[in-house]
Amino acid sequence: MQDTIQSREAQGRVADAPSGHWVYRALPRRQWPYAQLARWDRPIGWWLLLWPCWLSAALAGLAGAGDPSLAFAPWPHPWHLVLFLIGAVAMRGAGCTYNDLVDQKIDEKVARTRSRPLPSGQVTRRQAWVFLVLQALVGFLVLIQFNLFAILFGIASLAVVAVYPFMKRITDWPQLTLGLAFSWGAWMGWAAIFGEVGLAPALLYAGAILWTIGYDTIYAHQDKEDDALVGVRSTALLFGANTKPWLFGLYSGCLVLFAGAWFAAGVPVMAYFGLAAAAVHMLWQIRVLDIDDADQCLKLFKANSFLGWLVFAGLLAAAPLA
Repeated sequence: MQDTIQSREAQGRVADAPSGHWVYRALPRRQWPYAQLARWDRPIGWWLLLWPCWLSAALAGLAGAGDPSLAFAPWPHPWHLVLFLIGAVAMRGAGCTYNDLVDQKIDEKVARTRSRPLPSGQVTRRQAWVFLVLQALVGFLVLIQFNLFAILFGIASLAVVAVYPFMKRITDWPQLTLGLAFSWGAWMGWAAIFGEVGLAPALLYAGAILWTIGYDTIYAHQDKEDDALVGVRSTALLFGANTKPWLFGLYSGCLVLFAGAWFAAGVPVMAYFGLAAAAVHMLWQIRVLDIDDADQCLKLFKANSFLGWLVFAGLLAAAPLA
């Protein structure tokens, strides 16, 4: 493992970044550090940020079935899906850049993160801040395409994003704050259609928070030894050997809340089949999880992108019946 880390550092790559990614084929080497700051070579982050947005957009489409003022209902608005995709990539990149700026001293002490652009000196803090602002501007341009209510609601999420990197220093539940930030899209898809929020997006938001705590706990088990040494706190350290029972509770709560959101929105029964498929996937994650196998933890964490597809597919399958 140590040889792999040193080899990737010598190549100018982050230790845990994937080999053979398009970033390293398409971009000049001098731009690699910025791609790594934004995690363009690791798309799982923006997928997980995107899923609450797309699920909310699909749920809103189904809830608006029969409303002649909604051109695409019962389907999700296609332009909104595109905007959420661009926004998720931009804001995930900005968030990662901000997180690296805040955590630079911690990252210097952790084997998996010390080769990142800031602790390794590939970019300066000033360059990272400029890059962060540019990404945030892209996100803002996306946001202002929506109605005023959605714009203001989106801006409100920045307060949660701003405090997240500090939570690992003061609470055993930083994954909860991550959930509050990463799940914000559950409000946005609905707000973009109706110009308001209600019970359905509230339940979706709560369920997405539990989902985020679950999958990020799996992710955090990769770093638990280093985290304990440098004083970083996490639900992985808090749950420890009881991680599987906690995951069962978190994932079960997520599914119950999602089902409540479906019911509140009045979606067809077909949509619930997506939740049933997600339940099987979640049970598989829990069954096979080995919290002491870092490589497997990363794979299971990434598998949650497929879980999002299962839930989204269920909503799309219900559209013709709405």
